[in-house]
Amino acid sequence: MPAPARRGTDPGRRGRTIDVDLHHVASGPEDAPVLLLGGSLGSTVAMWDPQVRALSETLRVVCFDHRGHGGSPVPAGPYSMEGLAGDVIALMDRLGVERAHYAGLSLGGMVGQWLALHHPERIDRLALLGATPFSGPPEPWRERAATVRDQGPGALADTLLGRWFTPEFAERHPQDMELFRDQITHTPAEGYAGCCAAIEGFDVREDLARVRAPTLVVAGADDPAAPVAGARTIAERIPGARLEVLEDAAHLLSWQQADKVNALLAEHLAA
Repeated sequence: MPAPARRGTDPGRRGRTIDVDLHHVASGPEDAPVLLLGGSLGSTVAMWDPQVRALSETLRVVCFDHRGHGGSPVPAGPYSMEGLAGDVIALMDRLGVERAHYAGLSLGGMVGQWLALHHPERIDRLALLGATPFSGPPEPWRERAATVRDQGPGALADTLLGRWFTPEFAERHPQDMELFRDQITHTPAEGYAGCCAAIEGFDVREDLARVRAPTLVVAGADDPAAPVAGARTIAERIPGARLEVLEDAAHLLSWQQADKVNALLAEHLAA
């Protein structure tokens, strides 16, 4: 049975509690620096398997499912970015982690930017993968949420997989496509739609200059969901940020180019 919602209020839900006990998986030495990994909309902690294998020798790697995803509770939506970030802070408090590294992809990257802006004392080093500082017009996100509530996330699976991976990779790795199709299809409709509401108003372009966490930005050259231009904006506006663009990589570059992403993360987090 899902864990109950916890403290805090969400302005978008007229006072309902916001923080939920996120499902998470921890790997690596208990006394090592903590790395939090926040994933894409429609994914679970399984999307981080390549990073867990590579990084948990020297880091305490904590993967979590966003609210409404995977093994996490599914409160009634809509959700807010403040609420999603609050869940992460609540997880850190529950684990007794005062300060941690954070790496996020897509929705996880939005949460990471929010955390670095609104909870800077809790974030050490920041890595943003397949990320954007601006979600664009709200209408497509509202339409997506309506589709999911009506037909379920599986109705979007083909479109999403076409954005997450290049066609060549998808053709060579059919088992991977089924793995991620399963994650999308089994995401609760309310959770997916609720997160769409959090994304639809996201715009931190004018705030990024306030980020003080050392930041790595990694973009896929073939990413239609978060084009390189958005990653470049993040890197240009966060003081001292570093931008890396990976060839032959779409949105889920952490999977398609796992070795390169792992090397970049290891270098950035060890600096």
